[in-house]
Amino acid sequence: MNATPADLRSWLANSLQPLCASDTTSGREDAGLPALRTLLQGLGATLYEQPVAEGRTNVLATWGRPRVLFSTHLDTVPPHLPPRLEGGILHGRGACDAKGQIVAQLGAMKALLAEGREGLAWLGVVGEETDSAGARAALGLADRLQELRVLINGEPTELKLATGQRGAQHLCLHCAGKAAHSGSPELGHNATWPLLDWLQRLREQPRPRDPRLGPEVWNLGLLRAGESPNTVPAAAEALLMVRTVPGSTFAEEARRLAPPEGTVDLRLDEPPDCYPEVPGFEHAAMPFGSDAPTLRALVPDGTVVLAGPGSIRVAHTLEEHITLTELEAGVDLNRRLALHFLGD
Repeated sequence: MNATPADLRSWLANSLQPLCASDTTSGREDAGLPALRTLLQGLGATLYEQPVAEGRTNVLATWGRPRVLFSTHLDTVPPHLPPRLEGGILHGRGACDAKGQIVAQLGAMKALLAEGREGLAWLGVVGEETDSAGARAALGLADRLQELRVLINGEPTELKLATGQRGAQHLCLHCAGKAAHSGSPELGHNATWPLLDWLQRLREQPRPRDPRLGPEVWNLGLLRAGESPNTVPAAAEALLMVRTVPGSTFAEEARRLAPPEGTVDLRLDEPPDCYPEVPGFEHAAMPFGSDAPTLRALVPDGTVVLAGPGSIRVAHTLEEHITLTELEAGVDLNRRLALHFLGD
């Protein structure tokens, strides 16, 4: 590799800033296409753009007959935060989640191409932060990727390889009551109180821990009840998100602990997914989800790696950032992973 460390650092900074300058909040990912095309074409890629919806396009770049596929997502969460580079730290929306992943992956591919390697591909998908529409659509690209040995999906894992990811369940707990004037509550039935008691019973239940994926956790995200302060609520509901581990019984427990006026609506149920261990790399459980479980279907034997520079602790925050040192380490990690699966 002829590039010096200073050359690499300059390339990373100059590549990431234009990507982060575009507001690619989920639903408007195509705003970032001009900068992305420029970057990929500069590396001599063959490009294929796959429309997913209006203003939303997946991008596949190939070099030869792909055996190693890097992937990450093109969308970001709101609000858009313009990039700024200060003291070797790039601040801004997408800095680590996931535009920093793009340049760390492409930086590795740039190095591999300079070494005469081929058999590489890169895939950017839309919608990971919301509906995963891009990942599902990308399965239609399988005929272009028939010789894949691995999918390396980029997310901010602090350079560790994820042992897998917990499943996801969305539950709606609903309690029915009877409306009445707040001055005569005895004439009605307040739906809120049994719901709150139900939630407390759930809070008191111990949650399991998986040795590879970590603890099962759940979040009370939304709580709704009633129409006005002077009316006894006739209905109340709680929307929960559960990060499940293998063998989870959370939904069953929610039904078992329900009051007579309570019902459970399971609106999403995605199973947990475990990833293979790759010798010579550090592994750790990750607290977040990704498109990896869907995209791994592009690989004939399902081999997948979830890894990248940056920390999930600052992703989605107003302080999102990544250091150029982290990006350099991400380039090295991705290059080593590619060489492992290329057989070199």
